[in-house]
Amino acid sequence: MKPVILVTGGGGFLGTEVVRQLLEKGYQVRILARNPYPHIQKLGAECRTGDIAIPEDLIKASEGCHAIIHTAAKAGIWGSYRDYYLPNVIGTENVLKACQVNHIEVLVHTSSPSVVFNGKDMEGVDESVSYPKHYEAHYPHTKAISERKVLATAQKGRIRACALRPHLIWGIGDNHLIPRFVQRAARNQIRIVGEGHNLVDTVCIENAALAHILALEILLQEPQKANGKAYFISNGEPIRLFDWINRFVTGAGMNPVTRKVPTWLAWTAGSILEGFHRAFMPQKEPRMTRFLADELSTAHWFSLKAAQDDLSYIPLINNEEGFQKVLESAWFQELARKSRIS
Repeated sequence: MKPVILVTGGGGFLGTEVVRQLLEKGYQVRILARNPYPHIQKLGAECRTGDIAIPEDLIKASEGCHAIIHTAAKAGIWGSYRDYYLPNVIGTENVLKACQVNHIEVLVHTSSPSVVFNGKDMEGVDESVSYPKHYEAHYPHTKAISERKVLATAQKGRIRACALRPHLIWGIGDNHLIPRFVQRAARNQIRIVGEGHNLVDTVCIENAALAHILALEILLQEPQKANGKAYFISNGEPIRLFDWINRFVTGAGMNPVTRKVPTWLAWTAGSILEGFHRAFMPQKEPRMTRFLADELSTAHWFSLKAAQDDLSYIPLINNEEGFQKVLESAWFQELARKSRIS
């Protein structure tokens, strides 16, 4: 009988696909999430409700499990440091504690390439690139703290673990990137920042989940290959950022984004808006931040050599296949319809 795997955040966009692929391979799957997810139960996984910021919830949910895939986190570009620190740092510490208490030896941790983003172009870099001294947003900062804790614990021999850094995950059911592009384009709220030539890596949801399964199986069977390491994960096909965004915008029946703003102006506007929102409307996300201006104007694509060598990672689908799958889906067509009439 295959091992029992706990997936934190198993009801989310990435977590759901990880669960689906685990079940297809015959694993027994349990999820921990803050809310019940009937669609996960229908797939055949066991659902536990709880909060990763509460250690007892994780310890109880992971009893009898052989490994944990930790996808749960707070993403985004706005919010208080505490909002990010609790799930991203304390939550990860609690995962490590649950592993210790329940003698779970294997952990796959979902991280992000933003943990090494320094606001400048990153072109073909590999995992040797260092963490920056400063972060412009709480998400990459707290994810860097949690990644370093996981890798340090593994390197000390207390657990077999690795961290995956999937970049810009997208696909059918995306609840973050694609809806934001389409909805903001419908309101004429998107501008190309800089010249628009910057290449970026992205990763289809199927490929991101596959990498997690491959990492799990390597850690279970040949841990010396991946233990204590981080890996960039993508489709391996860098694309101009706004060419990528415009595939969804034009696919939704809207004009492509062509208007540009200088990088310095977007960065300055982001700084001003951040200050204004903190003072007068801290719960509302600014339309621009310094971190977002940097992300939109710089190149960020990465070497897949380590993931290919250690995890045998080969993407299931390429960019074009991903576009066709999304644009032809009923999910996207409904998103486009609602965005055009909103």
